[in-house]
Amino acid sequence: MIKKWIEACSRVFRYKSKLKQRLHELDVYNTSFVAVDLELTSLNPSTTQITSVGYVSGRGGCIDLSSCGYHVINTTADLGQSPVIHRLTLDILKKGEALDEALHAFASHIKQQVLIFHNAKLDLTALNSAFKQCAMPKMDVVYIDTLRLALYQLNKQHQVLPSNSATLSVCRQRLDLPAFNEHNALDDALATHQLFLAQLSELGISKNDTLDCLYHTGAMGYVQLGGV
Repeated sequence: MIKKWIEACSRVFRYKSKLKQRLHELDVYNTSFVAVDLELTSLNPSTTQITSVGYVSGRGGCIDLSSCGYHVINTTADLGQSPVIHRLTLDILKKGEALDEALHAFASHIKQQVLIFHNAKLDLTALNSAFKQCAMPKMDVVYIDTLRLALYQLNKQHQVLPSNSATLSVCRQRLDLPAFNEHNALDDALATHQLFLAQLSELGISKNDTLDCLYHTGAMGYVQLGGV
């Protein structure tokens, strides 16, 4: 038992050291970011299925709209409330792409970029499962979670957080960003990218800073998609 505990602690230490070293090598405003959003059939990470993927890249404080990607996935999974929330009905999904085709397009786009999510844990769990399901090559990714960045700022201001204070739309409102069409993967990805840039400004991040300046917020992470 003690040996397993020591091994687990050692893995955590190596993970943190590797992440901090990687972040120290990346200049904030000279790094390519890609904001990613998934629409899912449920919020249960063990059973949820991807119905659509949206992503958009940016660099140097600018968003490249020509880089936008959007894939509707052909799935036979139980949709639950997804058609109501995301407006992706069964007839629309039947015309979508196979999951492996969408993942190959997505994977080729995100190489060498830092991923941005709003609620990274759920989306990364779904992506990891999908990579395994489709036998995709394993991919190491560095990511940042705008939800965690928001919570970092909110926890400095409130002892008890207001209800729903860290949703994507509320986070944008708090930073005076305009309203957007929610629950479309591409629209949400673009909204997340805009939020991230606003958060950098809020945190006072300069053009001379490297990404390790955000490590203390708890919003940065490193995972292997398709891994254990």
